[in-house]
Order: sequence, then C-alpha cells, then structure tokens
Amino acid sequence: GDAGYQGQPAVILSVQKQPAADTVKLSREIEQALGDIPAGLPKGMAKPQVLFRQADFIKASVGNVTEALRDGAVIVAIVLFAFLLSARTTLISLVAIPLSLAITALVFRWLDQSINVMTLGGLAIAIGELVDDAVVDVENILRRLKENRALAQPRPVMAVVQQASVEVRSGIVYATVIVVLVFVPLFALPGIEGRLFAPLGIAYIVSILASMAVSMTVTPALCSYLLPKMKQLGHGDSPLVTRLKTWDKMLLNWSFPRARVLIGAAVVAVVLAAASVPFFPRAFLPAFNEGSLVLSMLFNPGTSLAEANRMGAVAEQLIGQVPGVSQVGRRTGRAELDEHAEGVHSTEIDVDLQRDGKPVDREEVMARIRAQLVVLPAQVAIGQPISHRLDHLLSGVRAQIVVKIYADDTDTLRGLAEQMRSQLGTIPGLVDLTVEKQVLIPQIMVRLDPQRLAQTGLPPGEALRILKTLTDGVHGAQIVDGAKRYELVLRLPDDKRSPQDLARTLIDTPAGRLPVSSFASVTEADGPNQIGRENGRRRIAVYANSDGSDMGRIVADIRQAIAATSLPSGSFVNLEGQFQAQEQATAQILGLSLVSLALMFLVLYSRYRSAVLAGIIMANIPLALIGSVVAMWLAGVTLSVATMVGFITLAGIATRNGILKISHYINLCRFEGETFSQAMITRGSIERLTPVLMTALVAAFALTPLLVAADAPGKEILHPVAVVIFGGLISSTLLDTLLTPLLFWRFGAQATDRLLTQSNIDEESKQPSQEAF
Repeated sequence: GDAGYQGQPAVILSVQKQPAADTVKLSREIEQALGDIPAGLPKGMAKPQVLFRQADFIKASVGNVTEALRDGAVIVAIVLFAFLLSARTTLISLVAIPLSLAITALVFRWLDQSINVMTLGGLAIAIGELVDDAVVDVENILRRLKENRALAQPRPVMAVVQQASVEVRSGIVYATVIVVLVFVPLFALPGIEGRLFAPLGIAYIVSILASMAVSMTVTPALCSYLLPKMKQLGHGDSPLVTRLKTWDKMLLNWSFPRARVLIGAAVVAVVLAAASVPFFPRAFLPAFNEGSLVLSMLFNPGTSLAEANRMGAVAEQLIGQVPGVSQVGRRTGRAELDEHAEGVHSTEIDVDLQRDGKPVDREEVMARIRAQLVVLPAQVAIGQPISHRLDHLLSGVRAQIVVKIYADDTDTLRGLAEQMRSQLGTIPGLVDLTVEKQVLIPQIMVRLDPQRLAQTGLPPGEALRILKTLTDGVHGAQIVDGAKRYELVLRLPDDKRSPQDLARTLIDTPAGRLPVSSFASVTEADGPNQIGRENGRRRIAVYANSDGSDMGRIVADIRQAIAATSLPSGSFVNLEGQFQAQEQATAQILGLSLVSLALMFLVLYSRYRSAVLAGIIMANIPLALIGSVVAMWLAGVTLSVATMVGFITLAGIATRNGILKISHYINLCRFEGETFSQAMITRGSIERLTPVLMTALVAAFALTPLLVAADAPGKEILHPVAVVIFGGLISSTLLDTLLTPLLFWRFGAQATDRLLTQSNIDEESKQPSQEAF
C-alpha cells in the first residue's frame, strides 16, 4: 500500500489503545513522544502531524457537558430565588446540589466507574431534580414556621421543623422511589444502546438517591438553624407567589363546573399526541459531531498501486478545496493481516474539519465532497469515525443500510446486485449507493486430473500445497540485519509464473520429477476478484447511507423495492443496518416501559391502597406526552433511542406533582379537619402550588443548557433526552394545575373515604400515629 497527506507522499501511523487505557492521557503521551522525532528525521522530511485525535472529541464532549452542568446549577439558583426571594432558603435548597454530586462521585469511585460524557449527562439531566426534595422540605418547613409564629402560643421551633419535615417525607420518599424504579428496567437494554445509556442511568439514580438522603438529614438541620430568625416569617408570600396563587384559585373556581369538558379536551389532546408519534422521522441514535470524516473509495479491482495512488492524491486535492476541511490524509491498500484486508484498489481517506469555533454543516461538507469526487472512477462512501464503526458492528458493512443478497452462483449474485442498485437509485435520500466490488479479473486456473494424478502417487492435498507454494509462496524464515528484519519468501520468480511456465515446472513426485502439465491443466481464465460468504452462503452486498432524511421512510421504500424484485430459486435478500437496531431497541424499550409502569402502579397502590388514586397520579404521564411531542416537532428531533429514554425518565418525574398534591389533600382531611369538598381541594392545590411549580420549573429550566447548541460534541445524544423532558414537564405542570384537582374531585371521593377509614382503624388498633401520606 501507500499513503499521502495534503496531496504529498507520507507515512501514516495508526495507534490503537488498550481497552482500559485513558484515551486523553495516552494521546498526550504519544504527542510528547512525537515531539522528539523531528531531530532524527532525514533532511527534507516534515515533522509529524496529527491527522485524527479521538481525544479531541472526548475533551470537547466532556467540556460541553460540564458547562451544561454548571449552567444548569446557576439556572436552578435563579429560579429558586425568584420564588423564595430569600438568600437563606435558596442556600439551604442549593446545598443539595454539591452534596449530592460529592456523594455520587464517592459512589462512582467505589463502583470503579469512570467520569465520561454519559455519566456527566446523567448528572446534567438530574441537576434540577437534585433540589426537588430539599425544595419541598424547605417550603413546607417555612410555611409551618410562619403559621407557628402567628399562633398566640407558638410551639418550639425544633418540634415545628420536625413535624413539617415528617409531613412531606413520605411523599418525597415515594416520589424518589418511583423515579428510580422507572429507570431501573433500562439496565436490561442489550447491545450498544444498553452500554451507552447504562452509565447515564447509574449517575442519574445515584444522584437522585443522594439528594433524597440530603433532604432527609442535612436540609432539616439547616432549616432549624437558619429559618427561625428570618424576618420574612412575619410576612406573607412573595409578590410572584401571591399572584400565582390568586390566579390558581380563580382558575380552579372556574374549572370545577366545567370538569367534564376539560377532562375530555385533555383526553383528545393526549390521543392526538400519541397518534402523531409514528409520523416522526426515525433514527437509531442522534448523529455525533466528531469533527472528522472518513471516506472509503473503491476503484476497479485490478487497478495498479501506482494508478490507485495517483487517483488517491487527486482525491486529496479535491477534498482539500472544500470549505470547512482542515486537513486530509489517505491510505491506499491494506496490510495483508489487517482486519479489513483489501487490495490496492481500496483507499481510505481521513478528513479533519475546521475547529476554529465556527459551526460546520457536516451534511453540506459531505455533499460538496461527493460532488468533487464524481470525476473519479470510484465508489465513494462517507461517514464519521465512530458512526463508521457502529455501522460495521451492526451489519458488518461500513454503511448505514445494507442489502445482502444470497445465492449459489456468483454470476447470479452480480446480476441481482446491479438490478437492486438500479431500483434503489430511484429512492430519495439515499447516497453513497455502492455494490461490493465482485468483478471478473484475469486468473490462472489449475484443474487436477484425478486419474493422472493417481498415477504419479501424489496425494491431491500435497499437489495443491506445492502449487500454492509455487504461486503464492511460503514464508520460510526471517533474515536479521541489525535492527532490521526481512521475511524470506520461497516462490517462483515473477517471470516464471505465467500459465505456460507453471505447466512446464518440474516437481518431485513418488513417480519421479514430472511437469505440472502431466497431472493438471493450467490455463488463463477470468474469475471473481473475491467471493463473499456469510453463514455458509455466498453473498454480495449493496450498501448506502442516508443524506439525513427520514430513515423510517427510506427503509420502507427499500422494503417495497425488495418485495418487487423477482428472485431466482434458492436466493434470498436480507435488509440490515442501523434501522434494524433501532427497531429492536424500540420494541425492547416499549416492553421495558410496560414493566416500569407496572412497578410504578404497584408502588402507588401500596401507598394509597386504591387503584383510582394511583391512576389519578399516573394521569400526569399522558399529560406530559403532549408537551414532549410538541417540543419534538418544534425542535426537529427524530424518534430515537435517546428520545425514548427521555420518555421513560419523564414518566417518573411527572408523577411527583401528583404525589405531592394527592398526599396533601388526604393529609388535610386526616389531620386538619377538612372534609372532601371543592374548598378542601382548592386549599390543598394552593398550598402545594409553590413547591409543585418550583420543583417542576427547576427540573425543566435546568435542562436549558442541553437544549441550546444541540449539535455541540457531547450534547448531540443528550439534547433529544432534554427536549422530551423539558416539553413534558412544561405541559404536565401546567395541565396538572388544573386536571389533577378535577380528576380527584370527580373520581377520588370514595377512594379517599376508604383510605381515611382504614387509617383510623389502623390508628385505633395501634399507637396513635401522626405519619402523613
């Protein structure tokens, strides 16, 4: 083979790390070693240049997600202060963030988990929720302290803080348990998607559990020291909260007489949202922004190394003219023992894109590269390094979509492949359409004559071994010359390997030295340059990439084209690629989602002893679906594994509001003498409005850094998750303000009476208890 860099001859060295090695650290050490090379280079040879550095993508991704984590924490502080208008309450709530992150880091160290983009992504998604439990605790303690100060004979501060904390503790624990349980089934995901999202899930769950522990221990202690001396205890709510409560009361009074209409409208909205999901464009994973491209160029088999090298150099120059391209390196041919052994007609080109801070449109760059290379007689496929490896891992071919045709005859395979290519060429959105290079090339054909071979006494296997040695050669030994080593290969000279010369070559047999022509016919004939096999059958592949269009539509069109193709007897076609992994992952995630919903229902049922109350709380999930679908349409997000993980995460978060409200309704009836009525529901909704809005809005707006710069390295795979959660939290919070009270009013009376009756019986049979729901 040969190589080039920026249109000039070059030596390209690829370094692969061991699985457990630190990529960034190893890259730094390699570059330090490369810095010592120029002093020993021959005159006229340029110093080494780094063409592709995976550490760049890793550092950029980690840096971007770390910034999102930092910015999210700042947004959390701003939202909390806007509601609380108190430095002390804001500080107490914010303490949960560093403590939870510190506990998570300790757990990661104990579990021997590394800090990477996905673990940081889990923390970035959870950053807003880390203060949720503390916010609920602080708000309830502050409210009870205000009520206590207004009493003629105030109770001891510690007693008030303890009771207020215990009052909401059960709801906090159950809400957190549900959030965790919803995520647990994701660890059952197999394959790439499982390995990708498992670290995110671990970081998310550990940080959420840590925040719950902080809210149950540190938060009450800080409240007991910092809140009693606050001047705000003698004042009412902040102007913002006062206005929101006024609006909420007016809205509830307006909505109770219209409960059926409003619930029906919500049902219609949920149905419309669910019906629109199948129409979303689909993808396995969001496209990565790696900052590099990799091109595969295939010339006709039989192309000489000199000609392939010349055309490869032309390709380098053409690609270098495309705006956005920084540097170009090329490898023509492959080593014989390489994983992807190819002839010298194969060229692979690495393209480094500009990193000067200006956004680069990858799709436009790839389209321009394709336009530049149409002048060369080559099949071109363009991708990115990581995506390229994912494609190869999923289908065995370095492309997003592959049609594998199986038959027993190579001529039949080539004919079907060309027919398939012509049909697929009419499908919009398909690019880099390529047929595996199986063409006829000149070969030497040797046919043994069994009868004459038997007369020589030479076994057929030994005859084939001798012929292989004569043509291909055999590695006999190594010749050592100082630090250099040369392979010793025994074979016929190049000028003695023609069919005529091979037929006249004498070999030793039990019957004496005989020419090859005495027991075999040696002729020149045409034969396939390679024969592809898979699962014991001959096959040829037609592969292609998407130009960014809807993968679901493209695959549907390909399946129609395959169905319309008439196949000979004994042949068949398989369609494989990223879409196949996406379809399998979708089915698995849907199944796991049902498990998550079942676990959620069981937890809620065990708490409220009522399927009705559990159903009212879980009604927040379809309400969240409305906002998620709208947000996905507005953001132009495809339906992928990342968005489905977002839906699962959202299901747990969305139930928190319902748990806080329903629990407070029940506690008002149980401990404060309220009866089941619209007035009680209105009071409970207004009293829970502040913590509900704060927890939901904090969790939503903390995701804002992941919503912007969606194509930045590291954010590509987290952006769809954030879009789904953000949109779902906005819709579920707004609709929950109205619909949870209405659903509880319409369907919760009997379930509440039964629950209160059972609680009274339990208290009479045991010691009196003040444990709240």
